[in-house]
Amino acid sequence: MTDKKRIFIVDDDELITSMLSKFLKNEGYEVRGEMEGFDHIAPMIESWSPDVVLLDIFLPGRNGVEILEELISRNIQTQVIMLTADDTAETAVKCMKLGAVDYLTKPFNLDEVKIVIRNTLEKEQLTHEVKYLRGVYSELFDKDIIGESSLIEDLKAKIEKMARARVPTILITGESGTGKELIARRIHRIMNEECIGSTPFIAVNCTALPEHLLESELFGYEKGAFTDAKSGKKGIFELADGGTILLDEIGDMRPNLQAKLLRVLEERTIRRIGGQKEILIDLTIMATTNRDPEDITEKGEFRTDLLHRLNTFSLFVPPLRERREDIPALAKYFLAHFAAKYKNKALKEISPEAVKALSAYGWPGNVRELRNVIERIVVLENSEIIMPRHLPKEISHPPANAEGLSRYKFILPDVGLSLEDLEKDLIRQALERAKNNKSLAAKRLNISYDSLRYQIKKFGLEQ
Repeated sequence: MTDKKRIFIVDDDELITSMLSKFLKNEGYEVRGEMEGFDHIAPMIESWSPDVVLLDIFLPGRNGVEILEELISRNIQTQVIMLTADDTAETAVKCMKLGAVDYLTKPFNLDEVKIVIRNTLEKEQLTHEVKYLRGVYSELFDKDIIGESSLIEDLKAKIEKMARARVPTILITGESGTGKELIARRIHRIMNEECIGSTPFIAVNCTALPEHLLESELFGYEKGAFTDAKSGKKGIFELADGGTILLDEIGDMRPNLQAKLLRVLEERTIRRIGGQKEILIDLTIMATTNRDPEDITEKGEFRTDLLHRLNTFSLFVPPLRERREDIPALAKYFLAHFAAKYKNKALKEISPEAVKALSAYGWPGNVRELRNVIERIVVLENSEIIMPRHLPKEISHPPANAEGLSRYKFILPDVGLSLEDLEKDLIRQALERAKNNKSLAAKRLNISYDSLRYQIKKFGLEQ
C-alpha cells in the first residue's frame, strides 16, 4: 500500500503532459496523465481517486470548464488546479469561482508548480483535520460542567458572565486533570452560540514544541524567513481569527515568547517571522496553567506584566478532592457515556459501597483519573453494577493514611456547631503555624494554593 499523493494530469499537449509527469514523479507523487477521451474523463478521475487534478482549460472538443462543472456536479472529492495559456487568466479565475483551488499559467515555472501543488495538498489536509476535529469535539462543546457543589456553581456563574461579556483574555488555573480545556471550550461555545460550527477554536500546548517551532506555529512566517521557508504560512493566531486560541500550560512558555505574547495582548496585532506588516487579529485569547502564577513570577520564570495582562479575568478550577459531593454525579455520567460508546448495555449503575469508596479517594489525577477508572471498568467488567471489587485497589482498599482520609476524628457536639466558623478557625491556625506562608498553609490543609486564597478572601483573613 502506497502513501504517495496522486496527481491526475488532463492535457492534450503530449510535451506538457510528459514534462509534468516526469517532474512530479521525481517529486515523489504518483502520476497519471490523459491526453484524449475527454468526454469520459470525469468517471476516470472518480475511479482513480486522485488528490489533485491538473486540468487544462482549452481541450479539443470539450473545455476544462465543462469538465470542472461535471466533477463538481458528481461530487467527486478532489482538488482541481486549472492550466491555462491565457495570460489574462480571466477564465481561470472564473474556474476558481466555480470551485477550482488555483491555476497555473503556461509556460510553467516548475518551482511554482511544486509550490502550488504542495500548498493545495496542505490546504486539503487542513480541511480534513478541521472536519475531523469538529466531529470529535462537537460533543465536548455541547457538554455542561458536571456538578452542583458550591465551588462548581460559583465557577459556572463566572463562566457565564465572562462569556456573555465576551471578555478578550481569560486565565484558567488549576491542577492537571481538573478540566481546564473543557472550561475554555464551554466559554467558546457560549460566546459563539449562533455560529459554533464555523468559528475556530485552536488549542496549542506550549510544552509540546521547541521554542522556535512554537513561535513559527503561533505567528506564521514569510517566504524566505529561514532556510526551509519556501513559501509563506499563516500562524495559529491568524487561523484562529474570529474565534478562540487556547494557550495550554502557558506557565512553561519561554521568556522570549512571553514578550511577544504580551505585545499581542496589548495591541491585538501580530507580525509573521520575517515579515514587516502588522496583521490585525480579532479573537479571544485564553491561557491555562497547572502552576501557581504568583509562584512562577516570584521565581522569575514568568513575566509579571504578562501575568497582570492575563489575570484581568481569571478562573480557578478546583481539584476533585475539594468538591467530593460532585464525584457520584461525575461517575454516573462517565458510566453512561462509556457504556454507550463501548455498547456495554449490561453495566447500568454504581453500588452505594462503590460510590462511597470513590468519594473517599483523594483523586490526585482529578476528573481525568476518575474518567479513566470508569472507562476501564466499562471495558473490562461484565457485571450489571459496579461494586467495590471492580475498583482499583488503591480506591477500594486505601491505606490508613491515604490522601482524603483523616487520621483525626472530630466529634460533633450535641448542641451543634457552625461549620463555617470551624473552617475559618482551621485556616487561621494553618496560616499562623506557617507564619503566613500561604503555600505551606495550603499543604497543611491539603488544599490548593488558589483554594486557600479564595477562603482567605471569603473569611476576611487577608491580614
